[in-house]
Amino acid sequence: MSDKPGNQTPNTPDVSETELRNKKVDELRKDAKQEHIAGASGMRKEELVKEVAQARQEDADNGRGRNSRSGADDEEDLGAGPDGGRVRHGDDSSKSLKYSQEITSTEEEPEREGRSLATTHHEVIRQWAEERGGVPATVDGTEHGDHLGVLRIDFREKDANLREVSWEEWFKTFDDRGLNFIYQEQRSDGRQSNFFRLENPEREDA
Repeated sequence: MSDKPGNQTPNTPDVSETELRNKKVDELRKDAKQEHIAGASGMRKEELVKEVAQARQEDADNGRGRNSRSGADDEEDLGAGPDGGRVRHGDDSSKSLKYSQEITSTEEEPEREGRSLATTHHEVIRQWAEERGGVPATVDGTEHGDHLGVLRIDFREKDANLREVSWEEWFKTFDDRGLNFIYQEQRSDGRQSNFFRLENPEREDA
């Protein structure tokens, strides 16, 4: 008889699903985010238990940390950025920014499903994108000399106009332009949201 009762996910002998099931859904989603599990915000509790258990077993098998799930060994935390994650304000700040919940840490959660969020925190933005299979990108043909053009996140939707760039390049441009990242974790119905927009509070046409 197993000494870890309730473990029904195959090939996860070193992980206690019973312990995971005793957690709240919000705690499991936080665990899933740390494991870089895509789509976690839209999963039900049992799905979260299985995905987190599988990810932790992979970590144990590979002798690696949480970033093994994303295919990167010891991937460097990008940190908060020059503004500590705090949103930037200016004469042209939008109403959506005014009514958004400010996120300044990877540990913060939306106050409710469907809540509009805003941040400049580099690691928050990267984790949000990677959970959805997104990569940093720019719109081809909008470059200014050696500088990136219009910034986007490419969710692999076969947009031929998007060119993948490094997070380092993306965030350098993001900070140089004084942008804010306005986004959602979940829609009001609880499903995962890919909504985001970039806003320059100093210029309406940014």
